[in-house]
Amino acid sequence: MHVSKSSQKLKEMIIKAIEDHKITRDEYDMIIHLATEDGVIDKHEQVLLSQLQDMIENKTVKFSAE
Repeated sequence: MHVSKSSQKLKEMIIKAIEDHKITRDEYDMIIHLATEDGVIDKHEQVLLSQLQDMIENKTVKFSAE
């Protein structure tokens, strides 16, 4: 399966949020931008976004002001 550059960058940003247990609004907005910039959210991006959303909902990853 081919993984796009945006998917790879998206993965890196999500992994960073998981490791930090926090995400800023700017980081979240960038993740959404990366996922939608080519006009298509592919399967890989869908999975990554779903996992991030689940972690935000269960507070494994929390929004941070910084």
